[in-house]
Amino acid sequence: MTTLEERWSAAYADGVPRHGLDYPEGSLVDEFDLATRTWAQKPALDFFGRRTSYRELAQQVEAVAGALHTLGVGPGSTVAMLMPTCPQHVVAFYAVLACGGTVVEHNPLYPAVELAPMFADHRAEVAIVWDAAAGTVQSLPQEVRPRAIVAVNLIEQMTPAKRLLLSLPVKKARASRDQLTKPAPEGTIPFRDLLRSKARAPRENRPGPEDVALLLYTSGTTGAPKGVQLTHRNLLATTTQSRTWVTPLVPGQEVFMACLPLFHVFGCSLSMNAGLTVGAMIHLIPKPETGLILDAIRRRTPTTMIAVPPLFERLVAGAKERGMSLQGIRTGIAGAMPLRPDLVDAWEEATGGLLIEGYGLTECCPIVAGNPVDASRTPGSIGVPFPDTHVRLADPEDLDRDVQIGEAGEILVKGPQVFSGYRNRPEETAAAFHDGWFRTGDIAVASENGFLSIVDRLKEMVITGGVNVYPSEVEDAIRGHEGIDDIAVVGMVDELGTEEVVAAIVTPDGLLPDVEALRRRLKERLTAYKVPRRFHVLSELPRNEMGKVLRREVRATLEELDRRRHRED
Repeated sequence: MTTLEERWSAAYADGVPRHGLDYPEGSLVDEFDLATRTWAQKPALDFFGRRTSYRELAQQVEAVAGALHTLGVGPGSTVAMLMPTCPQHVVAFYAVLACGGTVVEHNPLYPAVELAPMFADHRAEVAIVWDAAAGTVQSLPQEVRPRAIVAVNLIEQMTPAKRLLLSLPVKKARASRDQLTKPAPEGTIPFRDLLRSKARAPRENRPGPEDVALLLYTSGTTGAPKGVQLTHRNLLATTTQSRTWVTPLVPGQEVFMACLPLFHVFGCSLSMNAGLTVGAMIHLIPKPETGLILDAIRRRTPTTMIAVPPLFERLVAGAKERGMSLQGIRTGIAGAMPLRPDLVDAWEEATGGLLIEGYGLTECCPIVAGNPVDASRTPGSIGVPFPDTHVRLADPEDLDRDVQIGEAGEILVKGPQVFSGYRNRPEETAAAFHDGWFRTGDIAVASENGFLSIVDRLKEMVITGGVNVYPSEVEDAIRGHEGIDDIAVVGMVDELGTEEVVAAIVTPDGLLPDVEALRRRLKERLTAYKVPRRFHVLSELPRNEMGKVLRREVRATLEELDRRRHRED
């Protein structure tokens, strides 16, 4: 009888080793320097048609690093960044690292009330901020507000023709301009001033492999946000693993599509870092809008595209409407949510390439498992562990026991990409590991060929009558029912203190469908105790920036609706 490890090795694409990858010994800065020397003349970035070569990118990073050094950024410093995906984001990221500092990424759309606890934790004294968000950072309480705020104007990095169009005194131009930029508040430093700096950051300040390169705060869907500390070694492990997995990659010839936000680990690590280390040209998309992405594809077809399933779906439909071809996109990589087989078929027919699903977490930088980049990829599965990534499926009630094939177990991970701990949270760090294995909190099942499928989040599992109910299973049974556009299943405590299965649904007309007919249909697919006891109609479901439904917020919304109903009664 073969073991899971043997089945995983057998599933690998030809030429991809299961173990023993050769990882760089230095830092991300060292790899960036190597890339900019090797491909100096080649385009590194494309932003609305304006190209930046690797040599120009290196020069800009050097200038901004010098300017940041004069602002006091050095080893041990944290620099907050709040920007959409744009050239200044890439430059600032590597400039902070070149100073020996740590980048702290934040969503630029977060309000001050959400940012304040995170700024209180990381204590960044310098922030590099999209000008439209600079006022938010200035409004932070004085005790956590950065002493220097650098404002970034996206339009300054566009082509002269694009800037001219945006300056026209017409309604459409004004609307586009207002989405891209706002006048920076007084007291901020223009990013363009940093680009003119003649100062240079001391080379002795450059980081080592164990220094923290990136600090990302978890979304808080299971509690207060925690700062995930990712070292240069962690990030370089991910770039090496992903470059090995996505074959064939031709260094200096690839084109990556960065349509996911760089302030998220998925976009930062796989689109930006992996793209630059392989000498790719990277399309930078500030907002994941179908039109912007299709315009970029017209300029130059990407070979690799990393996105979430709804975006792949919109691109297939959008290209069809425009009458344009997507042929030539060799590899599509989807994450954050399940990938439907019909979407895989539609994408692969439109592109002639492959669409594979992967799985990861911020704490794993982010990759853990993925489908092989060949015909063996299995839609609906997250695939098998990446090279040098050790995975166990453990009994949640006894983490020392591995479950059997076909039995649900919690994914536990070890590997060079796994973080070492949360910032300033030793107790949460200790709780996140079991005997050196990182506890993902995700429940999965291994099939006979070893491919893994996510069942649900451990903390989102509903326990009703002492029996486990996985929300994803119930959602899959409901999804596609006529008259239901979106669905989220949560557990809610009733008047007797018992948890029951409850569904929040989005319908085209905002009305509740025939619930009894829906229940009868569900009982043909689910055991009776898994069928939701109640259905609530919401106008929309809350999602994070990656498009994942936030079940914790769904539950809070339904609880508030219940409280209102009880007050009215």
